[in-house]
Amino acid sequence: MKRLALALLLFLSLPVLAEKAELKRHTVMADDHPIALWEKRAEGATEAVLLVHGRTWSALPDFDLQVEGEDLSLMDGLVEAGYAVFAVDLRGYGETPQDSTGWLTPNRAADDVAIVISWIADRARWDSKPHLFGWSMGSTISQLMVQRHPDLVSSLTLFGYWRDDDMDEPADEPGIEPLRETNTAQAAASDFITSGSISQNAIDTYVSASLEADPVRVDVKSLDQYNVLDGSKINVPVLVIAGEFDPLAPAENQAKLFTRLATGHKQYVSVPGGDHAAFLEAPRAYFIHELVGFLEGVSL
Repeated sequence: MKRLALALLLFLSLPVLAEKAELKRHTVMADDHPIALWEKRAEGATEAVLLVHGRTWSALPDFDLQVEGEDLSLMDGLVEAGYAVFAVDLRGYGETPQDSTGWLTPNRAADDVAIVISWIADRARWDSKPHLFGWSMGSTISQLMVQRHPDLVSSLTLFGYWRDDDMDEPADEPGIEPLRETNTAQAAASDFITSGSISQNAIDTYVSASLEADPVRVDVKSLDQYNVLDGSKINVPVLVIAGEFDPLAPAENQAKLFTRLATGHKQYVSVPGGDHAAFLEAPRAYFIHELVGFLEGVSL
């Protein structure tokens, strides 16, 4: 009997691995076009966050990477902090089909994000409007969305913001056609810059997941639509966050962006040891801590 009691005590003292939230897929209609939207939700979540991916890869490889023995999913990290987390596949990415134009433009992407944000807002009685998070190209799309639809979000997080606000994007050459280039393993691994910041197994898993989800590189045009971006038109709370070693988001660009934001509620965070994919790498815990701290501050 004593041995049985001791065995039971030892069993009860073992750490319990929390089950990860279920991944759900939704379809949101944006001007008659189906947009794939992914969700993971903490039990009892009262606030929602929408994640917008970057130029080459779609939502799940970027934001819900599952690697055996490692925690790398940003969606899981935010669920653990108590949020309902959504991630969108823009047109042509992941499980969202390309439309008949064969192109994605900043304005079209921004308006799709606005429609998705409105759909999320109607899904539950949230304590506040959804929060918006954009990475790399997704950061400029997210800023553009807030300028075009200023009353839809509680906050805006811009990670890996690539644009120099003093430079205009050129207009497209007349008659350009979509290239429909095949994505490559080299491109999938290219964001992992800092040596030793992520395991080779995780890189290999990311490459495999990315190429499976996005075998063809989406064609983007009309980048000159970004020329309207203007920090003085952003009045919601903003977190500007960049990896210390991110070559695509130099500190001088972040400084211009930050100082020109109209909002008085703004924060700038440099992620030590991080680069363009910091939330997937060794600084992940720091990244999530700073992001959650900002989101909680918005709610005060």
